[in-house]
Amino acid sequence: MSQKFIKSRNNNKYNAAYGKYYAEAVYDSHFVGTEELAEFIQRQASVKKSDIKAVLQELGEAMKHFFEMGQKIKLDGIGIFKVGFSSIGVEKIEDCGANTISTRRVLFQPETERVVVGQESKSGKVKLKYVNAITLLKDVVFEETHDNTMNAEPETPSTPGTGD
Repeated sequence: MSQKFIKSRNNNKYNAAYGKYYAEAVYDSHFVGTEELAEFIQRQASVKKSDIKAVLQELGEAMKHFFEMGQKIKLDGIGIFKVGFSSIGVEKIEDCGANTISTRRVLFQPETERVVVGQESKSGKVKLKYVNAITLLKDVVFEETHDNTMNAEPETPSTPGTGD
């Protein structure tokens, strides 16, 4: 399989890139959930699906615990997760506190690795050219599609405890 994309024109006449064409990601409307992820991992490893599901379900609670402790979480082969937030600006230092925090989010920094992409010769010396490749995306194949229906609004997965 491959990550699909369509060719899309920038129609914002106030943008410097107006009229230029770009590749735009097209996503399947299906969300991969814990069940499907556990089934896939079970086929790749010698661990039972029920054990995998238990670990995946506990991952969120474990991450929350370590976030509450002010720690970052590094998952090898995936990346680093940490807490991020915004706060309201106040005039006096004594007015700045937890009550001024307005939004909370999880920040994700994908793991990268240095990959040689070529070489150049300068002054008789060969110099290698590198890029930092996101490990999770390093071998992803891209393919143009003409089916934009994949980008249709997906069904919102129900969240436990919200009455959905």
